[in-house]
Amino acid sequence: MTSFDRRDFLVLCAAGAWLGLAPTVRAASVPAVRLPDGTPVPALGMGSWHLGQGRRPVAEEEEAMRAGAALDMDLIDTAEMYGRGESERMISRVISGQRDRIFLVSKVLPSHATQSGIRQACEASLARLGTDYLDLYLLHWRGGSDLRQVVAGFEALREAGRIRHWGVSNFEVSDMEDLFRVPAGDRCATNQVRYNLADRAIESGVLPWCDRHRMPIMAYSPLGSGGGLLRDPALARVAAAHGCTPAAVALAWTIRAGNAMTIPEAGSAQHVRENAVAASLKLTADDLKALDAAFPPP
Repeated sequence: MTSFDRRDFLVLCAAGAWLGLAPTVRAASVPAVRLPDGTPVPALGMGSWHLGQGRRPVAEEEEAMRAGAALDMDLIDTAEMYGRGESERMISRVISGQRDRIFLVSKVLPSHATQSGIRQACEASLARLGTDYLDLYLLHWRGGSDLRQVVAGFEALREAGRIRHWGVSNFEVSDMEDLFRVPAGDRCATNQVRYNLADRAIESGVLPWCDRHRMPIMAYSPLGSGGGLLRDPALARVAAAHGCTPAAVALAWTIRAGNAMTIPEAGSAQHVRENAVAASLKLTADDLKALDAAFPPP
């Protein structure tokens, strides 16, 4: 950004949130993370684990996701498991008319992870999402899956144009090594794992393994669970210094190294706008030192 810089944007966002208004400007473009084949993906997106399940009015949740897309948070993650397909149905309405600009992710359950089962599950997800392809399709967790069948199923879908990339979720280092021993297993695009300031376990194994293989991770639950993380005093002090919310700092921390995408869930447009500030928030060395002291790495 030139004459209108990040500080201006943060001030406008803070003022808009205080007044209960949407910002009057569009956020700076969300930085991209590259998949192993070079495909760019927005580093900051949106999750939907608990959406479409009656916790809030559906119209409010849809408005939140549309607000995120308007702020370049074009990575949207869902799964066949979320609300037994209701999350996917809700997202189909959100992305209607703008599918081409959305990087759409869904996940298959391990109970469906045979070569034929993956194809059937994918077709059902595509129907619920109202699209003819997924940008990324993930195995939700390993379970008792036969990785040879999983890779064969994903590769068949990719060759048929029903998915563009595939990956895994909740895989440990040993699981990733097993996957890479399978023919074409090294075509895995990402590992979606739990990662936030209060849960840095992947830094002792999974994250460096993925870094060595030039594979980005996708961080779910980046704001923790239960709200405890966002009430931390150290996080609040860093947020106050930048004039933003603790959530924005937590998200900026997650994508700080350029090797992660993050998919926070937000059920209101205001929270989405607050999260979007993370796209242009640059944490200083002092910020990172303070956060490491409050949330020690493994």
